[in-house]
Amino acid sequence: MKVVIVGGVAGGATAAARLRRLDEKAEIVVLERSGFVSYANCGLPYYIGGVIDDQAELTLQTPESFYARFRVRIKVHHEVTAIDRTAKTVTVHNLETGETFAESYDKLLLAPGAQPTRPPLPGVELDRLFTLRTVEDTLRIRRFVEEQHPRSAVLAGGGFIGLELAENLRELGLDVTIVQRPKHLMNPFDPDMAALLHTEVRAHGVHLALGHTVEGFTGTEKGVQVLLKDEAPLQADMVVLAIGVTPDSHLAAEAGLDLGLKGSILVNDRMQTSDPDIYAVGDAVQVRHFVTKQPALIALAGPANKQGRIAADNIAGGDSRYKGSQGSSVLKVFGLTAAATGLSETAARKAGLDADAVILSPMNHAGYYPGGRVMTLKVVYERGIGRLLGAQIVGAEGVDKRIDVLATAIRAGMNAYDLTELDLAYAPPYSSAKDPVNMAGYMMENLLTGRVQQFRLEDLDALPRDGSVQRVDTRTPREYRRGHADGFVNLPLDTLREHLAELDPAKPVYVMCQSGLRSYLACRILTQHGFTCHNFAGGYRFYEAVTTDRRQSEAAFPCGMDK
Repeated sequence: MKVVIVGGVAGGATAAARLRRLDEKAEIVVLERSGFVSYANCGLPYYIGGVIDDQAELTLQTPESFYARFRVRIKVHHEVTAIDRTAKTVTVHNLETGETFAESYDKLLLAPGAQPTRPPLPGVELDRLFTLRTVEDTLRIRRFVEEQHPRSAVLAGGGFIGLELAENLRELGLDVTIVQRPKHLMNPFDPDMAALLHTEVRAHGVHLALGHTVEGFTGTEKGVQVLLKDEAPLQADMVVLAIGVTPDSHLAAEAGLDLGLKGSILVNDRMQTSDPDIYAVGDAVQVRHFVTKQPALIALAGPANKQGRIAADNIAGGDSRYKGSQGSSVLKVFGLTAAATGLSETAARKAGLDADAVILSPMNHAGYYPGGRVMTLKVVYERGIGRLLGAQIVGAEGVDKRIDVLATAIRAGMNAYDLTELDLAYAPPYSSAKDPVNMAGYMMENLLTGRVQQFRLEDLDALPRDGSVQRVDTRTPREYRRGHADGFVNLPLDTLREHLAELDPAKPVYVMCQSGLRSYLACRILTQHGFTCHNFAGGYRFYEAVTTDRRQSEAAFPCGMDK
């Protein structure tokens, strides 16, 4: 059996190695149009910033090392330009020699990945405008930085690549602005959680121009002007397009294979296309979202590697199935870690789910052990039944551990009640006896059983100001004096019982504290004394972070660069 694999990065390289482990006799040929295989896409920004010093560290294998270990023939700088399904051949163009030839196959695996989205804007081909997807892209940017010594950069897009590159360029001393049409960074996050990221990147000197549309680029003697709709242009020495990726599916389309969302390659759960002898994996294919069971595009390395393994199993005669992607991801943002899995609350509601969420800000380990840092968790669940839909976490240490627990819980079909029973490892330097994941479960359980009601940040402005409701802040007087939400009176938790007579049992009470714990305890006291009580989700710390971000985002257009 001869297997030809188009693309030698995550999915393609994984499939080649797995196939060899299953079939020692198969002839395996990998055709890769770039000059590198099995490279670490996720490490590319860190090479630009100098965190990764050695270029060789970006490539996990070379064609020579891959052949030595797996006897797989890898041909770099070989671009597949056409598929002949009848003859079962692919047309290959050798980019080094200019030669064109046909390569036959018994089974074909397409792993072409995705291309950086390059909208048809004026000036998109300027020399000082870059994209970041391949090792060659990385070397080009680093060479430009080392030789031209740019002082400023505009990044069009605030997703994974945009944020990682912003951090690395700031570490090199560049003045960096992120500009994008969406009003918050990182689409997998809800706006309220993204606000925590906005605060962090602004604190490190990155300017945010959110909610602005790039309309084109103009070359100048000083560099590049980024043309914005209804705003003066931004001037920069370099620009990076990081607005997303588009499935690289033109080969499949031209060969008449069935296509899915945004022109992606349509596959079944065996990673098989509409041609039974052609498989496809990675960023170019449409998958099923694990939570919604709906079609989705999820361009991440983890799913691509798993799909490559499954495709290889099936090519070798097995029967492996891909059960869907849930988009688990983690990102370093200067001094913070941001992680997500499953659906955001926004995405869940867009999918038609009756979603709610709990927000909590616990310490990453026992409070009495030195060095604890606050993390903020938002866990999204389905009202009524408590089905876990997704989670987002922003914090310092321990974020990756909790998101992996929650990702596993979602994959295992657990609900909110199950989180309360998870037996998680505990020692003071690492966690608390009640882990943040357990605490999220307790909070959801309380809401699902009606033990407490909550109100959210978006509900705050809608609260009547005619005296028909009561607002209470249960923090200490000192905390209250440092800042409080408008209209909230200070009744500290520890003396609340002595001040119940100051509250009217006929009027609902809306309670806030620093993190949500003391206000929950206050609600339990008030409820048992006949009051209708609502606890504020996230606490004053969360309220302050989000409202501060809103003020900054609505302020004058970010300065710091010549406009």
